[in-house]
Amino acid sequence: MSHLAGNSISAIKHAFTHVTQEKIFSNNPFIVKQTGKLIKTKINHFNVVKNFLNGKKTFGESENLRKLLAEYFDPSLFETLKESHKEVVVSVSNFTLNKVEYKKLSSCSYEDFLDWIWVSCNFLPFMSLVVKNRFEYADGGFGCIIAIEEAIKMGATEIDAIMLNTEVQQLNRMRSRNTFGGVLSTLDFMGDQILEDNIKVGQLLAQQKGVKSRIFYSPKVLTTNSLVFDQEEMEKWWQEGWEHAQKQSTIS
Repeated sequence: MSHLAGNSISAIKHAFTHVTQEKIFSNNPFIVKQTGKLIKTKINHFNVVKNFLNGKKTFGESENLRKLLAEYFDPSLFETLKESHKEVVVSVSNFTLNKVEYKKLSSCSYEDFLDWIWVSCNFLPFMSLVVKNRFEYADGGFGCIIAIEEAIKMGATEIDAIMLNTEVQQLNRMRSRNTFGGVLSTLDFMGDQILEDNIKVGQLLAQQKGVKSRIFYSPKVLTTNSLVFDQEEMEKWWQEGWEHAQKQSTIS
């Protein structure tokens, strides 16, 4: 969102299409094997045990992602956005206080806002649980996935919400084969319910307040395994998404 506010679309595309597991995880809890189109994912027990022995509270660590974010979101972009008076907001879950918090670029220093962007990406229990200001934080999606309601409260008069899933579920989830699969299925189910509630409440409030709200869904299922990064495939997704959004914008 920071690059969108800074009109740096090409940087977003480059970051999206060039990301790898190595650029995210400093301690990767997964082993991903791909044979042709068949993808198998399982827990890396050695790395998980190593993480616990080091006193960590999660299966893996995502400190490499913090470094990657710093490469793309540098101080010059931060200062440009501050001077433009465009507001960029990220949501984080405060597990200590049991609530979702919204962090504004205009109220933060560069290092603090970079931390909040990183925190907002950390999907537990597979990524880092971040301690900041003596509180434990992680992905804001544990409490709010699409913050339409909060955007309206902050004064938004037009809202475009982008979903990475289809409007109607097109595939049933496979039965869990192990504990790892069970945890993922549980988290996916909870996320779907939170997302559905966010959209219903947000759309209702938008109607009441006279706010123009549009929701863009993916035209097809992109992947059934978000742990695998294929540059060629992701470039196709980018182009397909771009064309689909243009068509939807014309229709609406």
